[in-house]
Amino acid sequence: MNVLARNSVVEVDLARGTVDHYLIVPELLRRVLGGRGLGAALIAETLLQVANGRANDDVVVLTPGLLTGSPWPGASRYNVTFRSPLTGVYGYANGGGAFGACLAGCGIAALVVRGASSLPVYLVVQPGCVSIRPAGDLWGRTTGETEAYLKGVFPGASVVSIGPAGENGVLFSALINDGGRAAARCGGGAVWGAKRLKAVVALPGRRGSYSAAFSREAVQATRKVVADPGSAVLSAWGTPFLVALKNVVGDLPTQNRRKAQFSLADRVDAHALEPYRTARKGCLGCPIACGRISEVRGGEFRSRTAGPEYESIDALGPLCCCADPEAIIHANMLCNELGMDTISTGNVVAFAMECEEEGLLGAEGEGLTWGSGRGIAQLIADIAYRRGLGAMLALGVRRAAVEVGHGSLRFAMEVKGMEVPCQDPRVVKGFGLAHATSNRGADHLYALPTIDTARLERAGRDLLPHAMPGLLDLDDVTHKPDMVKFSEEYCAVSDSLGVCKFTTTETYALYPRDLAQALASLGLPLDAESLLEIGERVVNLERLLNVRLGLSGADDRLPRRFTEERVVLESGESKGLPLETLNSMLKRYYMLRGWDENGVPLESTTRRLNVDETHV
Repeated sequence: MNVLARNSVVEVDLARGTVDHYLIVPELLRRVLGGRGLGAALIAETLLQVANGRANDDVVVLTPGLLTGSPWPGASRYNVTFRSPLTGVYGYANGGGAFGACLAGCGIAALVVRGASSLPVYLVVQPGCVSIRPAGDLWGRTTGETEAYLKGVFPGASVVSIGPAGENGVLFSALINDGGRAAARCGGGAVWGAKRLKAVVALPGRRGSYSAAFSREAVQATRKVVADPGSAVLSAWGTPFLVALKNVVGDLPTQNRRKAQFSLADRVDAHALEPYRTARKGCLGCPIACGRISEVRGGEFRSRTAGPEYESIDALGPLCCCADPEAIIHANMLCNELGMDTISTGNVVAFAMECEEEGLLGAEGEGLTWGSGRGIAQLIADIAYRRGLGAMLALGVRRAAVEVGHGSLRFAMEVKGMEVPCQDPRVVKGFGLAHATSNRGADHLYALPTIDTARLERAGRDLLPHAMPGLLDLDDVTHKPDMVKFSEEYCAVSDSLGVCKFTTTETYALYPRDLAQALASLGLPLDAESLLEIGERVVNLERLLNVRLGLSGADDRLPRRFTEERVVLESGESKGLPLETLNSMLKRYYMLRGWDENGVPLESTTRRLNVDETHV
């Protein structure tokens, strides 16, 4: 199979009720691959029209990765690209499960959705056909109810849908598929809600035939993933294992980031959650299977849900000072069913708790206290249905702080308008730089710079030898920009191929050369260097789009709490990330990227990569 043959784009106009298709020029796939790279390329023209005031329609592009649905380990991911209602600029969300493989199996490289329907609808994707169906009886239902109904109508299908939060325009609402897999960040659910698009149903298509050479590469890669120590831990415990490790280091954000360690972490770590795990759950074809199903069988927090993952545990737990594992599992279930990003949700709840403590919320904040599982659950529902205080918090923490006023912006943990994930930049400074530079707003997965935090010495020696051994020192910022630049590009490659980062930048079980060899066996001759150049091209395209939409280096900043307040660890050690240190890292990062002092790609860079806003 030649992967460039998967080149069909289906365009759906919900306002007109039309479905069209065309073929991508193979050269475009050679230049940006699929998934995230293709999504950025296809949305570029629309975002430029928005920037020039010639369009206000929010286009959505769904793209499986170039390897999604293949036998390659972890190749299950899909991307959703759109203009983020939360940040106002380029945004995307990435999800796993089986949905991406179903799209790819139907021969689709991209599903582009334009316009807004006057009535609720859903799409059905099957080989050779995409249709628009009425969804009036689904509007108002949770994601679980929607999926159950549509799977009853279309047995064997994969369903991605929005919940009440997306319908009600919550700016950090998510897309949920396959029983709790989330494409959560940037507020894609609100974009679907504005379009009156409730769901997309993808029926399984034909799994492609692959060359013997690719099959050999896939088998070897799978063996590497299975043998990797990091994969073994993820298989056994899932991401909750990170709670205890990060708490020891001082990288477990607590009490809206006033602290970086949680004294009650042992109540919400992997061992504490283990009694609630009823099953393991992996994405389609994944040899790691890091997911879990958790169940609280009784009491006020009775629930059953996929997860919770580390980010959800911390955001809905320690960040809000909640040490009740059942309350965290229940809050995670509510976010999945209502269709909300757990990271942003936890941030806005913690923000509200700090505001209430400071006496800034009045009667609306009454009873909202640190650690209250009941209060967290009630506020999640109020946000989804935009009731009372929830209506303000549904706008995201930046806009909510503007409405609250009285200096509450200091409590708003966001970058470019998107809430900060669960790392503390004062302790893990590489992640601090990564949060600041991410083109979709604060994001742990845009770069996922783990070489220093996970002490991946072998990967450091092999991939960034000039930065070793100092790179492994969390406080040595000399080569943090080198790590962030490299990992941003490798993440862009992973997202564009549809490969889970737990096989790449989280563990480095697989190197860029492994992926390059796989593509070469499929008729796309690349080496590791040229593959990473594609990742560099994608990052620069995203940056150029944001520049045209009004962002600059001034937006590559962190909340003042990180740059002005130090955090004291249980050991008595004090950690900080002064603004001058962040600025020095940014200066080197811009230099390595070939950007000017304002964070704008230089002409020499765009010419070398042959990329600009209108041509990739």
